[in-house]
Amino acid sequence: MSSDEIFFSVFQGEIIEDYPNDRPYPSCLVYGNTSDGSPVHSVWGYNPENQWAVLITVYRPGPNRWTDWCQRR
Repeated sequence: MSSDEIFFSVFQGEIIEDYPNDRPYPSCLVYGNTSDGSPVHSVWGYNPENQWAVLITVYRPGPNRWTDWCQRR
């Protein structure tokens, strides 16, 4: 998966889980689709001091663990 596909999925996506107590920065799980419609999950940390978002991980969600790619089974 390319960085363009990841960014496309985030800009067209939505936050489906929020982790405000994560350390060292609050983070969230974003669900989106690539330009070809493939589902993608990405976890992002956010540093409020310098307003930087940090990509932690990216994966393709498995249908056995997710309903409509947005809710855990």
